[in-house]
Amino acid sequence: MAEGKITDEQVRQVARLAHLTLNDQECASLRQDLDAILGYVAQLEELDVTGVEPTTHAVALTMTLRQDQVVQDLDQEAILANAPEREDGMFRVPRAVEGGN
Repeated sequence: MAEGKITDEQVRQVARLAHLTLNDQECASLRQDLDAILGYVAQLEELDVTGVEPTTHAVALTMTLRQDQVVQDLDQEAILANAPEREDGMFRVPRAVEGGN
């Protein structure tokens, strides 16, 4: 079988970061999907875009503004109701950056 652009271990690492549990069949299927996406991106990278003006949107957009309105704040308990972990009235999350306190 041809070597893919992404390994099963990389797929499982991304799944862990997303808090997903994948069985072997799901991992293999997702790896194939991601390989196809990365292959398409590689094709796009081969295009010569010299002289092509960068754009942020394919069509022109207009900004629709609204009036600022004061609304009732959400209750802290309601905000934290679905938090998997909390501490001192705040969301508790895993450390994302190594080092520090």
